[in-house]
Amino acid sequence: MLDTNLYDVKDEISWCPGCGNYSILPSLKQALAELELLPHQVVIVSGIGQAAKTPHYINANGFNGLHGRAVPPAHGIKIANKNLKVIIHSGDGDSYGEGGNHLLHGIRRNVDITHVVHNNQIYGLTKGQASPTTALGQKTTMQFDGNTSEPISPLAFAISIGCGFVARAFSGDKEHLVGLMKEAIGYKGYALIDVLQPCIAFNKVNTFKWYKDRVYKIDYANYDFTDKVAAFEKALEWGDDGIPLGILYKVQKNTYFDRISYLHEGPALVDRSWQPKDAERFLEDFR
Repeated sequence: MLDTNLYDVKDEISWCPGCGNYSILPSLKQALAELELLPHQVVIVSGIGQAAKTPHYINANGFNGLHGRAVPPAHGIKIANKNLKVIIHSGDGDSYGEGGNHLLHGIRRNVDITHVVHNNQIYGLTKGQASPTTALGQKTTMQFDGNTSEPISPLAFAISIGCGFVARAFSGDKEHLVGLMKEAIGYKGYALIDVLQPCIAFNKVNTFKWYKDRVYKIDYANYDFTDKVAAFEKALEWGDDGIPLGILYKVQKNTYFDRISYLHEGPALVDRSWQPKDAERFLEDFR
């Protein structure tokens, strides 16, 4: 195992004291250390938001993009250099709201990346509007009379459209979170982890205690995470009846690279030598 200090940076962290991001960040570092991935072998990608500041706070390659646009550059990076471990860290608004369309088609393409969603059920950076996972009727700084839109069930959505690795974690259980991150990073294909975390500034409903009182770990001895129907039903469990943590669904399937020979055969695209005359063979199609 590598020393987690290898991933430390000197930049001041601007998250609010008590934010769930403070446990997600060291969990990421520990997962990378236990997998013995050096900083130059990893790229952390994000969009915009509090969670999306993660690339700033870890010593690794990073790409901080536009709001909702974490998936396209993550795909581009992985396709250009298949030897890199590409990991998205972004929030529920960025991933399920502005980035929902990219998430959908990212799952369809099944590029080998890991997508970790910091889900605090609110827009934290932009001061507390309802996000796609905010409960119906919940009052926010912008919805004074309560949120009028139904929340989505992101894991049920992911399972329904064919995501091969779908999991949920809680920022209050670091050891469990580290294990899931390692599983997801090691998975060959698009892996989605939804991490429940409190926003102490703008979400006074879904607090640390609220999550702590409801989450439970899936008993794999009595659960088959390759059963898509059972996984979909498990993904719909929410609220006072319990919120399941762990791998809800995991199956292996052909990735984007498996389907395109010139990507999986030979060296990474970034390591290939290209000359202007190499384009001549492509021009033949237009003659």
